[in-house]
Amino acid sequence: MNYDLDKLSERQQKTSTYKALRKLLALIAHERGNLSLALLAIILNTSVNLFGPFLIGHAIDKYVVTKQFHGLLIFGGILLGMYLVGLFTAYQQTKLMGGVGQRLLFTLRNAVFDKLQQLPVAFFNQNKAGDLISRVNNDTDKLNQFFSQSLMQFVGSIFTMLGAGIFLLAINIKLGAASLAPAVAILIFTMILSPWVKSANAKNLKSTGGLSAEIQESLHNFKVVIAFNRRDYFRQRFQVANLNNYRTAISAGLANNVFMPVYSLFANIAQLAVLTYGIYLISAGEFSVGLLVSYLAYATNFYNPLRQLAALWTNFQVAMAGWDRISQILSLETDLVALPSATAENGAALLEFRDVHFAYDTRAVLHDVNFKLERGKTYALIGPTGGGKTTTASLIARLYDPKQGVVLLDGKDIRTYSPEERSRKIGFILQEPFLFTGTIRDNILYGNDQLADYPNEKLEQVIQSAGLADILALFEQGLDTKITGGGEGVSLGQKQLIAFMRAVLRSPELLILDEATANIDTVTEKLLSDILKQLPDATTRVIIAHRLNTIENADEIFFVNSGEVNRAGSLDDAMNMLLKDKRVS
Repeated sequence: MNYDLDKLSERQQKTSTYKALRKLLALIAHERGNLSLALLAIILNTSVNLFGPFLIGHAIDKYVVTKQFHGLLIFGGILLGMYLVGLFTAYQQTKLMGGVGQRLLFTLRNAVFDKLQQLPVAFFNQNKAGDLISRVNNDTDKLNQFFSQSLMQFVGSIFTMLGAGIFLLAINIKLGAASLAPAVAILIFTMILSPWVKSANAKNLKSTGGLSAEIQESLHNFKVVIAFNRRDYFRQRFQVANLNNYRTAISAGLANNVFMPVYSLFANIAQLAVLTYGIYLISAGEFSVGLLVSYLAYATNFYNPLRQLAALWTNFQVAMAGWDRISQILSLETDLVALPSATAENGAALLEFRDVHFAYDTRAVLHDVNFKLERGKTYALIGPTGGGKTTTASLIARLYDPKQGVVLLDGKDIRTYSPEERSRKIGFILQEPFLFTGTIRDNILYGNDQLADYPNEKLEQVIQSAGLADILALFEQGLDTKITGGGEGVSLGQKQLIAFMRAVLRSPELLILDEATANIDTVTEKLLSDILKQLPDATTRVIIAHRLNTIENADEIFFVNSGEVNRAGSLDDAMNMLLKDKRVS
């Protein structure tokens, strides 16, 4: 399955803003109560602000023109009370939506991270870590900013515009039509340009993710950069990514600011139309000065929110572009599906490949592979680099599923096991082990629920009984040795030792070692070999290695190359096959 997010976004049909918004709102359905209260606060605030101009106009015609200042003071008090209510409701909706925005951010990041945990290794092979980090951090924050800062302003502006429009038409329909005519042009302009604005922001978010990925890759490989003195190479790559981000940011900035001047122009045209036509109606005796003042205020209340909508609509398009990138991840499903439980075959081997075929996209790696692994035996996989040894081991551990055929574990399709069951049965020591920030204790107990609550004294006894005490003794502070920055404080060989302890303490039925001794000295390698011999008799070992002394004691050797896995017989036969393959190549 193709998990490349960039290719997926190119192939996917464009989702309408309405459908995208519905999916987003479904994710925060539990916030319906807070959204309703915030909406009520917005309606009250809008009502207060809309009735103000009407009362002002009425006061001018009835009290200012007739010089009844006592009534003017009363109306002034009423207006002050109304505006205080407006202040309170505005504060409440801001407080409510700030909480909604933060909880949305929390929910979204959890949802994206949970989805990432469900996706297979193939997904992470096809996507850059920096871009994924940008989606989790940057894109989700765009949505938070819209919900916490812009959504209720957006809704409030729409309510204010609708209310002001109703008052404009109710007071005088002819003058109302003249004042609202420019709004039609604004609507058409917005509908035409909105897709371009969203596209420009989507490109900018994508380039931001690319820049983040470039920085992450450069920092991760900085030791290699220094060793080869190729700062210029990574500087050039960064400059290309930074320039691309700069250009998309300029384009997005232009798109985001195009609405404001146009909206202001049409708002000024509307004000001019109201003033000109209003003065004419006053001169004709069809209108009063107070109503014209109210009318100008309502026209302002109609077009000022439009100016705000120019910025808010841009924020909305940015949020929707971010949501598109987030929803791409949320819509993915793992191709490592679980099958219903099945009955095990009688007398079955511990593990069996039956007619297994595997390919990375279109590049075939294994085809029609058949072999069995019996309990308690040691197997070695040898072959040239790129021959398929690690791929075979990955299929055994179900990091991938075969494209055709089946892998059987204990006589059952390996897909019928839950991830917890499978990880208990199969241990995997990777060629490049990863350590988490913490201590050696944290790392060797990772995923080991059985020993998680053991105090150090009891855990050390378990380590002693497993024959791992000599390995632990290589670290001065023992279980409390600090591991920082993905294990940067320890050597690659020490990482492999810690990963070895982590795998052995799980007491797996099948233990896979992928070049697990490649970065340790011969004395320590002898120590690991002795520990492997102390494993329970039922434990099956699969060793991938290039050192002859690592595989010379294997019960059976498989030669992996050209998509095939063949029994090699003795060690000499295996070496002859390897040498023959090198001569042919």
